[in-house]
Amino acid sequence: LPGQNFSIISNGTFVLVLCSENPCTAGSEDFHYSVPYAFRKGFRTEKGQHMSEMVKVVVDAMGGDNAPVEPVKAAVEAVKEKHNIQVILTGQEDVIKAELQKYQDYPKDRIRVVHASQVIETAEPPVMAIQKKKDSSIVVGLNLVKKQEADAFVSSGSTGAVLVGGQVIVGRIRGVERPPLAPLIPTENGVSLLLDCGANVDARPSMLVQFAKMGSVYMESVMGVKNPKVGIVNIGAEEEKGNALVKETFPLLKNCPEINFIGSVEARDIPAGVADVIVCEAFVGNVVLKMYEGVSSALLHQVKQGMMSTLRSKIGALLVKPALKKTLKSFDTSQYGGAPLLGLNGLVVKTHGSSKAVEVKNSILQCIAFKEEKINEKIKEQIGLEDKAAENN
Repeated sequence: LPGQNFSIISNGTFVLVLCSENPCTAGSEDFHYSVPYAFRKGFRTEKGQHMSEMVKVVVDAMGGDNAPVEPVKAAVEAVKEKHNIQVILTGQEDVIKAELQKYQDYPKDRIRVVHASQVIETAEPPVMAIQKKKDSSIVVGLNLVKKQEADAFVSSGSTGAVLVGGQVIVGRIRGVERPPLAPLIPTENGVSLLLDCGANVDARPSMLVQFAKMGSVYMESVMGVKNPKVGIVNIGAEEEKGNALVKETFPLLKNCPEINFIGSVEARDIPAGVADVIVCEAFVGNVVLKMYEGVSSALLHQVKQGMMSTLRSKIGALLVKPALKKTLKSFDTSQYGGAPLLGLNGLVVKTHGSSKAVEVKNSILQCIAFKEEKINEKIKEQIGLEDKAAENN
């Protein structure tokens, strides 16, 4: 401010503003606005209130190929990185605490262990597992979200159990027909949201329209994409092409005022980033996702093999390594976290069964933006508009 000199000291949790004038003539508002917006965002200025609200995330410590090592490591890294997050680890208490003892330098008051004696294995029938294993790490964790003792649940465990448990225990938002699994996939332009990729193999046109609306809310509020472009996966660009589901859904999306529909998107155009929200039923979405992962892995393997084939190629590899590393990092899906199950009363995030700590950690951190941007409230608003329109008709 003109005529006023301020110094700002921050440790990431508290901000101390010092005025160099003696005596200081600045008012409380002057002190508030002397702090840059980046510092102020997340701090409450009303008297008697504290910093940004604590986000409580449950992590299934027994789920996935690398449990409990990677989920526990992810929890420790998450609370060290962000001051406004608390992690609740569900699973066998003695096993989790033994793993936590490997780490010393972390805020221990922000990691809590909730004992769950059972583990749902990947091969178990999901519905039966949820019904019979009431004391499993997945069921216990989802119940914490249902009781509003936690804001979100993250698991690398059985996909089927997480999907069934999310719908049965946490429950769907009123009006949502089916919640889609929605991962972010890398493209030339950044990322796109693919939904559905695993939750609803047999979908109806009205469900795909809801997917488009929920996906648009997520991309605009969490990823900051203004007026996100929505496309439906098809075998051609023409409106008359596609199977019965696509042909029925296309005019519904075209006439939906809440979304920015651009038409059909062929699979080859997805990596180019032509659409921000890519809509399809889970069968197609899962094929797209697995092909994405498979081609990326095979291509990377071939590039490495080629670079190591001769002395000349090895020298070339050394020269291009920094640029190549940067490019490959942009296509590393682990940096985007897991796939949220949109449309539930609480946030449920599913990560790969083989996830390492970095992906689980990023899944934990994405829960912050989900809560701060009030995604569920915005989805409820969108679905509410849909219900009102149906009533008027």
